[in-house]
Amino acid sequence: MNDRYDAGDAGYGAVPYEVVGYDEYGRPVYRQVPAEQAPQAQQVPQPQPAAYDPYAQQQGYGYDPYATGHQQPAYDPYATQDPYPTHDSYVPQDPYGSQAPYDPYDPYGTGTGTAPQDTGGYDPYGQAASGGRQPRVAEQTAYIPQQAGPAEDTPAAQDGPAGRGGTTAEDTGPGAEAPDYRTEQFAFVEEPDGDSEDVIDWLKFTENRTERREEARRRARSRLIALLVVLAVVAAGGVGYLWYAGKLPGLSSGGPAGTAAPVTAQKRDVLVVHLHNTVKGGTSTALLVDNTTTKQGTTVLLPNSLALTGDDGSTTTLAKSVDDDDTSGTRDQLDTVLGTSIQGSWRLDTPYLQNLVDLVGNIEIDTDTDVPDPDAKKKGAAPLVHKGRDQTLSGKMAVAYATYRASGESDNAQLQRFGQVMQGVLRKMSSDPAAATVTVQTLAQILDPPLTDKDLGTFLARLADLAKSGDYKTALLPVRPDGTLSAETSDSVVKDILGGTAKSPGAGSAVRVSVQNATGVKDDTEKARVVLLNGGFTFLEGGSASGTEATSKVTYADAADQAKAAEVAKTLGLPAGSVTKGTVSSGADVSVVLGRDYKPSSS
Repeated sequence: MNDRYDAGDAGYGAVPYEVVGYDEYGRPVYRQVPAEQAPQAQQVPQPQPAAYDPYAQQQGYGYDPYATGHQQPAYDPYATQDPYPTHDSYVPQDPYGSQAPYDPYDPYGTGTGTAPQDTGGYDPYGQAASGGRQPRVAEQTAYIPQQAGPAEDTPAAQDGPAGRGGTTAEDTGPGAEAPDYRTEQFAFVEEPDGDSEDVIDWLKFTENRTERREEARRRARSRLIALLVVLAVVAAGGVGYLWYAGKLPGLSSGGPAGTAAPVTAQKRDVLVVHLHNTVKGGTSTALLVDNTTTKQGTTVLLPNSLALTGDDGSTTTLAKSVDDDDTSGTRDQLDTVLGTSIQGSWRLDTPYLQNLVDLVGNIEIDTDTDVPDPDAKKKGAAPLVHKGRDQTLSGKMAVAYATYRASGESDNAQLQRFGQVMQGVLRKMSSDPAAATVTVQTLAQILDPPLTDKDLGTFLARLADLAKSGDYKTALLPVRPDGTLSAETSDSVVKDILGGTAKSPGAGSAVRVSVQNATGVKDDTEKARVVLLNGGFTFLEGGSASGTEATSKVTYADAADQAKAAEVAKTLGLPAGSVTKGTVSSGADVSVVLGRDYKPSSS
């Protein structure tokens, strides 16, 4: 590249200059060309060369790269001399050695000599305007120092023909000032915009709003999932309950949808109550049933002649089992015969029944007969209990009515009166488990394990609630004369109420003896029953004869039962001549008619 600039007549200036070096900032240092080397250039005063520095050639500060033969002023690091020419003597030369005057807007020497027109406006990023060539920004920013000037001297404030950043021919020459270049023309680093904070705030706001929307969606999804889980659990529980209750369509035990649950699938709590008559002797047994599935309570009356199977496999009766004071054994035997599950046994002696009725505040029941006062000292006294509807009974009256059996009545008549008293007590018992428990504790009973005061009070409170609402009834278990259960007579109670299956001892396991009392003494029947049960026979109640008989008779129907009949006579203390062949009662193997010659054992 030629470092000599000759402006000529139409260039930047009339005096030629050439580059002789660069200062410490990389800016060019110019020297005026002698007149003899530039005859066409206008002669201008020449600056005097500096003193010769013998080290300038070694350091390269006075080196003439174009071998012009003229000595350059030495570089003064302490600025004792002004290395920069003034604007009056500053004439840029064509760096490519062209003889034409140097035009800053025509650095390649095309000879146009015209300044580019400003048609596209100032572009702060250095991109070319739509018309004319733009100056080489890289060289100008590297080599041309910026000068600050008044605002009115800036190209943006000028209205000359060159427009912004332009230079006219009048601006060139020895006396012209150097062109003023604005710093923002060469700024390539984007400065922060005044609105950048607003943009950042908007972006943050948009991001936060998006996050809030996403969080709201996540919460909505979580709630929806939780709701679906709850609905699924509720639906499963409802289906499970309907299945347990047998109310699912197509799964009920016979009949259309909505029928009652199968009796075997129902849940029941069962308690057995043994009433002991401490004055006259004898027992009465009933089952208290709480069906928690159907919300139904029931008192099931069990006849004393009910045949049970003992622990040794022998056959016995319910009365004999209770008399042995083995409540746990009786409970197990009842479970076997009835096919149910009894949770506990409650022994209720007559004094405790009297106290219980008094604690609940008397009872109201419908009585079916007049009951004489057991403490009356003369006959013809007013009855203690009168026959009628809604009779109020105290504790003493309730016990007398529950244990009364008139002459010629079966055990079942007395048993049903006991059931009436129990239902009347439940109607007056508190439905609050805590209050019912206090009532039980006040009785001061010693309960048989595993039954406790709290368990009994809670159980009675549930039954009391059912009795008050009318969802309570009393049922008698049908039993054959031999004490066994048949499917026809026991299904209505054993299966429907207890949810069990009748499993009476098999026929032939014990000799069934039917006893009719013709002695005229009521208690002889009970005494004979006890003796026969202790002898391993099955006692069948034959009732009382209309009259009396002088001698007792033992009858058998089958010759195979002759030996059995003889054994029955021997057990009752009757003579062997009382055994005869004849007709026996239905369901019995041997029939006995007790006459006045019967002498009960003292044991």
